Amino acid sequence: MVWRIILCLLCGYGFGCISTGYIVGKMNHVDIRNYGSGNIGTTNTLRTLGKKAGAITYLGDVAKAMLPMLIARFVIFKDEPYAELLGLYVGLGVAIGHNFPFWLHFKGGKGIAVTSGVMAAHDPLAIPLYIVAFVISVAVTKYVSVGSLVIVTIFPIWIAVMDHGQAYFLHTLIVSLVFMGLAYFRHKQNLLRIKNGTENRIGQKVALVKEESGKNK
Repeated sequence: MVWRIILCLLCGYGFGCISTGYIVGKMNHVDIRNYGSGNIGTTNTLRTLGKKAGAITYLGDVAKAMLPMLIARFVIFKDEPYAELLGLYVGLGVAIGHNFPFWLHFKGGKGIAVTSGVMAAHDPLAIPLYIVAFVISVAVTKYVSVGSLVIVTIFPIWIAVMDHGQAYFLHTLIVSLVFMGLAYFRHKQNLLRIKNGTENRIGQKVALVKEESGKNK
């Protein structure tokens, strides 16, 4: 099964390197990396370019995780007893590619939209729980980053409760913990800013300043 896991990670990485936020920014004549947090994910795109661009970025990042996962699980490996696990590995590859795209010098997003797509594809029944947990967390704290970390923390807990006793349960749980660890790693600066009281709260905008001609910031 090892070679299949490696193949799933590599294929997922390729999909993950489709950097939706960067592409949306370029379509709006903006290099999203030069504004706000410099991140190419949904939150920075939303703050920089508005709701429409943010929504497109989110849906694109979710789709690039869900589609290859579902194809792997229900088409390519449909007859394998560990198809669900291989689907998760595809999703993990997408998250890694999104966070560290080679063509953007390994500077990508933080993987929350991608991970939400992975969680939805893994078990759609958990979607209402994730939505409620995210909305409440953000409503209480006003920090999108807190809501993001709350839902990725729920992911392995959900698997521990709902998938217990299933084939490859421990393996699946470990992969979900890797997703959580990756999200916390990518949010370490957010956590530091929250501690210092300098983290951007929901609703804050990023002022667009015209980029200097010929300058690659």
